[in-house]
Amino acid sequence: MIVVTVVTNRHRPPLRPSFFRAKFCLDSILLHVQYYDMTRMETNKQMNHGKGLIDQIACECLLSRARKLDRVLTGIYDAELRPFGLKASQLNLLVLVAKAGPIRRIEIGKRLHLDPSTLTRNLKIMLTNGWIQEIADGEDGRGLPVQITAQGRDLLNQIGPSWRKAQTRTEKLLGDDGATLLRKLAADRMEVPSR
Repeated sequence: MIVVTVVTNRHRPPLRPSFFRAKFCLDSILLHVQYYDMTRMETNKQMNHGKGLIDQIACECLLSRARKLDRVLTGIYDAELRPFGLKASQLNLLVLVAKAGPIRRIEIGKRLHLDPSTLTRNLKIMLTNGWIQEIADGEDGRGLPVQITAQGRDLLNQIGPSWRKAQTRTEKLLGDDGATLLRKLAADRMEVPSR
């Protein structure tokens, strides 16, 4: 808050206009300096608050931790599945199609919380490799259901030892409690909490 004080002196001789111009300039400069100081203090408070927030996010953000863990675990599974031409993300899809198929794309997306572009990209690779196939269901032909093929089942059987190795490495990394907690948190029916 800026306080302007007007001082009057009745015993003073009248002041010339040039004095008023000089005094007005000095007062303007003083007001600007005071405003600059207040603004700088507020900016520093915001920057300090922002720095605290940045530190808090860097240290405590659950999303950052989960995404980092996801990348580490995906790397473990991808390394073990690479000789088969399969990625961890495709393994999840293939297992779901094998277990629930025939199944529509929209249902796969809902169950695995996948956006349509990611789902379409991975299903296209799996269709091209012959691991899954589209089947006619007598409806309008849009979004045909997919099911696993004999080649896809063979692939799942072949990767068994490599998947178990990745699973063992992951359980070792997470520890028994961590693995149990992860299984509990990512149960089949994971619902997003309301706001």
